[in-house]
Amino acid sequence: MELQTNPVFEEDMKRLCALPVMEELRGRTVLVTGATGLIGQTLVSALLRYGGDDPDARIRVIACVRSEEKARRLFGAADRGNLDLMITDIQSMPEKKLSEPVDYVIHAASQTSSRAFVDQPVETIFTAVEGTRRALEFAKNNNVRCFIYLSTMEVYGAPSDDHKIDETHGTNLDTMQPRSCYPESKRLCEILCASWQKEYNVPVRVLRLTQTFGPGVRYDDGRVFAEFARCAMEGRDIVLKTAGATCRSYLYTADAAAAILTVMLRGCDGQAYNAANESTYCSILEMAQMVAAECAPEKIGVRIEAGEDPSKLGYAPTLHMNLDTTRLRSLGWEPSCGLAEAFRRMMSAML
Repeated sequence: MELQTNPVFEEDMKRLCALPVMEELRGRTVLVTGATGLIGQTLVSALLRYGGDDPDARIRVIACVRSEEKARRLFGAADRGNLDLMITDIQSMPEKKLSEPVDYVIHAASQTSSRAFVDQPVETIFTAVEGTRRALEFAKNNNVRCFIYLSTMEVYGAPSDDHKIDETHGTNLDTMQPRSCYPESKRLCEILCASWQKEYNVPVRVLRLTQTFGPGVRYDDGRVFAEFARCAMEGRDIVLKTAGATCRSYLYTADAAAAILTVMLRGCDGQAYNAANESTYCSILEMAQMVAAECAPEKIGVRIEAGEDPSKLGYAPTLHMNLDTTRLRSLGWEPSCGLAEAFRRMMSAML
């Protein structure tokens, strides 16, 4: 089902358009990299819809994408003449000043495939670093009001217990493990952001997202939450390739979009913010059991068949990522969607 015709997605769009912070974007221009990605398409769709038939209230969106065809398919129904496409790979993004003002940059472009982290660690690093350098240079040359960088919970490494992790928490990442290419490149991009602010006065803010899903996840997505959803929809047992001991929080896509907008318009320059729904904290095994019990139309089971070294599949080491979101919630943000409901809403759009 196309997102534009999915009632659950349309509900998300109405909620995002009703956010008080959206009023501050009336008549502004927002550039979004990675605009056709999972979070990017949710953000862009909401920004394009805001203002309805009032041309003075509309938000102009510049969507930085690789595929014009995909962008037109995703955003065509929401385009009221306020969408411009910048067709480019993020590593070739133009850095020059545009003829019209750009007020905000949301840098959401990133490699997200766990398999690629293992098979293409060099490309993963340079996509992140060169893409972020170019986006920051564009922000500098266009004198933006704010640059938002979407980072990851993985910058904290693999915490070994359930203690809360705030934004000052250190890391135990092993730089001799190629799988660390993803979190270490994200850490480097964070310091690039801080350095561009210090040296070039680019106002930057960082959002460290937990694993995020919802409408827009492809049916053939390789990540574990998508496999759980497919099993539930097809009536198959969920088979874990690990013991499922990793614990983390999750976040619904529309809640992630709301967090981005809140930090962009209410946050402080030079700060990082954790983004997660703390109430969803659980192990992979517990999540599988929840999906089987609450989201499957017919009864399915959960089995553990651990065999191949999970690191070869691109999985991060076993961890306990219990993010503290106090700093983000202090800006007025609260998540709206729990774990079971996030699965049900994602599955409705995968049909």
